[in-house]
Amino acid sequence: MRLSRRALLTAATATASLTAVPATTADAHGTLTTGFDHLSADGYSLLAARKVGIVTNPTGIAPDTRHIVDVMHADPRVRLTAVFGPEHGFRGTAQAGGSEGRHDDPATGLPVYDTYLKSGQPLADVFTASGVDTIVFDIQDVGARFYTYIWTLYDCMEAARLAGKRFVVLDRPNPVTGRTAEGPVLHREFASFVGRQPIAQAHGMTVGELARLFNAEFLDPPVALDVVPMTGWRRSRFYDAYGLPWVPPSPNMPTPDTALVYSGTCLFEGTNLSEGRGTTRPFELLGAEGIDARWAAAANELALPGVRFREAYFAPTFSKFQGRTVGGVQIHVHDRAAYEPVRTAIALLVTAKKVWSGFAWREDDWIDKLTGSARVRTMTDAGAGPDEIVGAWQDELAAFRRVRKEFLLYR
Repeated sequence: MRLSRRALLTAATATASLTAVPATTADAHGTLTTGFDHLSADGYSLLAARKVGIVTNPTGIAPDTRHIVDVMHADPRVRLTAVFGPEHGFRGTAQAGGSEGRHDDPATGLPVYDTYLKSGQPLADVFTASGVDTIVFDIQDVGARFYTYIWTLYDCMEAARLAGKRFVVLDRPNPVTGRTAEGPVLHREFASFVGRQPIAQAHGMTVGELARLFNAEFLDPPVALDVVPMTGWRRSRFYDAYGLPWVPPSPNMPTPDTALVYSGTCLFEGTNLSEGRGTTRPFELLGAEGIDARWAAAANELALPGVRFREAYFAPTFSKFQGRTVGGVQIHVHDRAAYEPVRTAIALLVTAKKVWSGFAWREDDWIDKLTGSARVRTMTDAGAGPDEIVGAWQDELAAFRRVRKEFLLYR
């Protein structure tokens, strides 16, 4: 990826068009003000005389935990006329791979349009049919390339451009910090809804920063974009440093601890092992029938930074191995600052294959879509070690980090 002069100018314009909120302010006491908080405190001036639709889910909350749709609908200063629901739905009633469909919201009476699995012109047609002229996006991300909400953001930006709509992103924190980017970068031939464009597996950006990158690097021409930034967010701080309520962004993301490991251990979706869905610790518990204490022992021998592994047994209530007891590991992160989720997951894949003869990849090569290329699968099958696999993507990661740096709002 190379930054063109057009990309830099577009990024600069997006920043210049923000409301008068200092994007780089970091409060010494840990107080954080989200993009929505700034929008509402400013009397919604950015949305004045606009017919507004909002892309959101249960994470779009005000400081008092009321949903922002309920807040905005009740405020005469906002002309909110439509809601757009992503995967799991606007009110969050659907499991993974599902949505709520087209309906009227019982609480507000607003029409709710389904965006899940829609993109390009079909999604632009939804925006046109809704009658809105400005689309607002406010969803809590978790920092991983394969978490679909950032691609809902991308698809909605592209569709808004096609439909001639203005696009506003209300920023929220990356809960696992924004210190740096980690992991492999997507190769375009492996693009899917778990990765539309070449960004790193753990991107280390907020949704507002990603929107700026998407607009400058991947949308040509760009959409008319405004990002309302946060104040008080430090790139080095984890979500719980601010005392904000955690609303699960999806049913299997119950805590910030889940988000911490997810950008790595979601890779087990691409194997025949359970990734812990159907337990109270999804993505922290991993296992399968036939695995015993040898896996935890092999993983602990690697002395990976910030983490230890405990022999664990569990019976998922749904998903893989539903109702059957399996053996595996529980991940215990004891030093979040040192922990490397992607490297840890690669080490767990390698050691699982080494100690358990039943190890297999999903037949649809889902692992390739999750990692963004065939490299992790083929190198693991060839007997490569974790350090060799991680080393194989360092050049492309360094290139992404250089591009990423141009779009950061918080230093």
